[in-house]
Amino acid sequence: MYLTPQHILLAGATGLTGEHLLDRLLSEPTISRVLAPSRSPLAEHAHLDNPVGQLADLLPHLDGRIDAAFCCLGTTIKQAGSQEAFRAVDHDLVLAFARRARELGARHFLVVSAMGANAQSSVFYNRVKGEVEEALKAMDWPQLTIARPSLLLGPRREFRLGERLAAPLLRWIPGRYRGIEAAVLARALWRLALEESDGVRVVESDQLRRLGR
Repeated sequence: MYLTPQHILLAGATGLTGEHLLDRLLSEPTISRVLAPSRSPLAEHAHLDNPVGQLADLLPHLDGRIDAAFCCLGTTIKQAGSQEAFRAVDHDLVLAFARRARELGARHFLVVSAMGANAQSSVFYNRVKGEVEEALKAMDWPQLTIARPSLLLGPRREFRLGERLAAPLLRWIPGRYRGIEAAVLARALWRLALEESDGVRVVESDQLRRLGR
């Protein structure tokens, strides 16, 4: 069974995946409103509501009906500057966004996590991602979709040397370890948003690629 959400909340609209997802959402004739807070202004669109500022400051002021929320927030430890700063974004801000989305009536929450997310992992990045997943599950969402992509492929605004070097190889690795284009992930997220199924769904990278074709 499919339901088409008409009122969307999106975090991370200026990021690699978020940019593609925003374009996708604004091209859908069934969507009435996309509420996309961002640090810098987005291109104007008749169906876009774009509060500008720091997300943590904007969250209490977001309003209006929301059917589904997408969270494409994410940084790196190098970009954030420390493990604590990384956790503040990829854990604390993600959960604050989720709580606000729930308050606004969102029934379905879709979050971009990461392959290897595990709250018990000895790897800090994977552990934080896993802890976020567990915290989101504890919110008892009517519908929660956790996307676990491999390395995201596509042009970024910031330069990431490791990703630039790994991308050519990860385009050809078989299975779920193969890199995934951000545009493909965005298409997969939208398809997942159209599915109505109660409870938690975890979607690994190979599944995301198939859905986003």
